[in-house]
Amino acid sequence: MKLPVLAASLMLAFGAASAAPDLSPVKGKPFTWDNATVYFLLTDRFNNGDPSNDHAYGRKNIAAVARGFLGGDLAGVTAKIKDGYFTDLGIDAIWISPPVEQIHGSTDEGTGVSYGFHGYWARDFTAVDANLGTEKDVRDLVAAAHARGIRVLLDVVMNHTGPVTAEDPVWPADWVRTAPTCTFMDVKGTVDCALVKNLPDFRTDSNANVALPPFLVAKWKKEGRYEREVKELDDFFKRTGYPRAPRYYLMKWHADWVRKYGFDGFRADTVKHTEPGVWKDLKTVASHAYEDWKRTPAGKEAVEKMGNLPFFMVAEAFGYSIANGRQFAYDDGTKVDYYNNGFDSMINFTLPRDAGQGYEKLFSDYSTQLNGPLKGVTVLNYLDSHDDGHPFDPLRAHPFEEADKLLLAPGQAQVYYGDEAARVLKIDGAEGDANLRSFMNWDQLRNNARVGLHGVAEVRDYWARLIRFRHAHPAVGAGVHQMIASSPYTFKRTYEKNGVKDRVVVALGLPQDRTVAISVAGVFGDGQTVRDGYTGRTAIVADGKVKFDTRAPVALISQD
Repeated sequence: MKLPVLAASLMLAFGAASAAPDLSPVKGKPFTWDNATVYFLLTDRFNNGDPSNDHAYGRKNIAAVARGFLGGDLAGVTAKIKDGYFTDLGIDAIWISPPVEQIHGSTDEGTGVSYGFHGYWARDFTAVDANLGTEKDVRDLVAAAHARGIRVLLDVVMNHTGPVTAEDPVWPADWVRTAPTCTFMDVKGTVDCALVKNLPDFRTDSNANVALPPFLVAKWKKEGRYEREVKELDDFFKRTGYPRAPRYYLMKWHADWVRKYGFDGFRADTVKHTEPGVWKDLKTVASHAYEDWKRTPAGKEAVEKMGNLPFFMVAEAFGYSIANGRQFAYDDGTKVDYYNNGFDSMINFTLPRDAGQGYEKLFSDYSTQLNGPLKGVTVLNYLDSHDDGHPFDPLRAHPFEEADKLLLAPGQAQVYYGDEAARVLKIDGAEGDANLRSFMNWDQLRNNARVGLHGVAEVRDYWARLIRFRHAHPAVGAGVHQMIASSPYTFKRTYEKNGVKDRVVVALGLPQDRTVAISVAGVFGDGQTVRDGYTGRTAIVADGKVKFDTRAPVALISQD
């Protein structure tokens, strides 16, 4: 749907809808992960809250375009949480890139000198990267989010260390393999191998006891925490009975972030490159840590505000499609049910392609899957991300259509930072995935600069209206879809689970030169007062239809 210029100009005029609503859980409609809108950000690319930490560990400004640290940090994310940015947008959960200490040096994978600004090149899983902040900054971020009813997901890596550089030694051979490089032709060529050259692969297949890497021992001793870390490891292995194998060290280290800070879930990186059972064990260890944290004062307060939900995990198994149901297939045909290995959700890699379809086929196909083969679990939809080289709309020519197809598709929705502000996914001089990782376009948003045909602030306003409606109504992402009318395209979503009932009607592509009657037959009865979540207007149903007195490009109809 291309939104006419008139519609865009009307957006900021709707004062009632623009005002930030109370986004605490709607009475009778508590939060469900099945309907979550998750905001994914690369911490270094989002907001610079503390310029004093911009050049930690002697890192230099020698990186290729968009491949070095740019100054974003944990304090910057917290500042935006406290400013109400995510609350006004209607976000349910924030997914941050891994904040663990990255390799200190740089490397070149063929696209220019690069640093580990993205978080996937770990050096020490037990420390916060100084470019991003401190332990206090992590604690402040999670606490600020929880105080506003927002959950926080931590991105975790079980597959590999960071690259080897002059400053960053390779881990011992009983911890990692450095060859062969993955061929991706079969399970062995996807799991028992280094993902790319110079990216050492953790021996998650091994049950052999291993000692701590010497460089880590020396580092911890220098930092004055060696004895504490060793005692915690001893306690962990004694309590669990796990062998001192590499994967269990990693599980303990990742779970510590949950126990210490209260992260509500994991987004698991490179899932298909690790044995499936690893993730099931990680879920057990992390869930135990989450329950421990809930018993702390901060945990008790968060449970009181947000409810007592179990630990959540979503899988990044590259190439998984919602059409595959519960089965992920390797290239040799081997199939794995990752939902049976610790995951509540999987990232759906095919929405960028599926979004080329019409609304009804897209929505009905997804609803059929989620209420059939995937009943009881869900998928996380996205249209662009930090490493998908084929985003749906990289130049942001169709930001309103992108919003409709992402935010109204059945399932969870992943908003990649800047989606809501038409952040262009192309950088002059950048190569490969660096194009996807520009700094958040705050200045454009502040000044309502034009990107293509649209003002950035107007784009964000449109996204916010849809996300706030999702936030208030679990039926949008977790309900059963059914078309009501083809012109204007109108559909209903109905949700009923654990005593919670919710019903909504959505109409898209409404004419801008007049108001029209919208069918709500079978959802809302004659004489009932309904509200349009887009404009804030109310109207009374008559003859199975409702007509609002304000023109708008969409109608988001409910009875509250």
